[in-house]
Amino acid sequence: MNDIFPDVVGIDLGDRRYDILIGAGLLDSSSAFADLPKAATAVIVTNRTVAPLYAARLQQRLTATYSAVVTIELEDGEAHKDWASLNAIFDRLLGAGLDRKTVLFALGGGVVGDITGFAAASYMRGVPFVQVPTTLLAQVDSSVGGKTAINHPLGKNMIGAFYQPQRVIADLDTLDTLPDRELAAGLAEVIKYGPIADDVFLTWIEDNLDALWARDKKALAYAVKRSCEIKAWVVGQDERESGLRAILNFGHTFGHAIEAGMGYGAWLHGEGVGCGMVMAADLSCRLGLIDRAYVDRLTRLIERARLPVRGPALGADRYLEFMRVDKKAEGGEIRFVVIDQPGQASVRPAPDAVVRDVLAAHTG
Repeated sequence: MNDIFPDVVGIDLGDRRYDILIGAGLLDSSSAFADLPKAATAVIVTNRTVAPLYAARLQQRLTATYSAVVTIELEDGEAHKDWASLNAIFDRLLGAGLDRKTVLFALGGGVVGDITGFAAASYMRGVPFVQVPTTLLAQVDSSVGGKTAINHPLGKNMIGAFYQPQRVIADLDTLDTLPDRELAAGLAEVIKYGPIADDVFLTWIEDNLDALWARDKKALAYAVKRSCEIKAWVVGQDERESGLRAILNFGHTFGHAIEAGMGYGAWLHGEGVGCGMVMAADLSCRLGLIDRAYVDRLTRLIERARLPVRGPALGADRYLEFMRVDKKAEGGEIRFVVIDQPGQASVRPAPDAVVRDVLAAHTG
């Protein structure tokens, strides 16, 4: 293996346990790719931004194991997480006559990971896949836990499946080429884990944010590992989001509404989550769960992470319309992830009037 042995975080789902490998230089490590499912063909699904950077290296690594390696390049961006891109994958798989032992490798950020996972879940009723996330957001969140989906114009991630990867290989070196805006988007998902599960981690993020921005490998390794540990703990208890797992969507109900209302891609997912966390924290305060000082603390950190803290002026009715389509909604009643106390969260409804007050305070 390379000289920086990766951290390993296990996702324990009984007979479907798998590992998240975290470290620098993993794309060039034979050990990181050892003992994956055997097949004649490996398929790399990536996008036109990531492919020139890393596809050749991954292909070279895979040719040691697989007789043939096919690369599929999708258009880049959330706007292309749709039926057309999904069908483009199916067209290539079917056109090449690939069987159900074919292994898919998702090389890219959250969009690539989500759509590749959904393709793997669906093709011939399920083929194995491996996540190779190249963005901070994907490494700490979307590549872990088996939620796969595409978007619909009426709602984000509304069409998909729970389908676990065989492994997640998070090479920290890929973050060196990540644009600052994408790094900030990933920091939103890192920050999220503090209010919902580990207030000590939130303090660590506050103290180490400058190091994360400098892409210090030691700081990044800890941030990715701790984020994955928390997500692994949650997913291990609630794989299919029937209860506890919903807390991982802190900030997402507001954030998804922003993404859908502005048109997918106008705001990055992490930007919507960052702003959504400010709104969700304020909602928690207005419901009497946390004090204003904690809201202010979280808002300051999100601002330091170079994320927006005010949402676009879509109008409260439009926000509520999108939020009623949220997957946590039940019978048209919007349910929000709220902070019960620092490091602890729950999911509950909130009166529309209070939500409107939050929107009035944080949009426009």
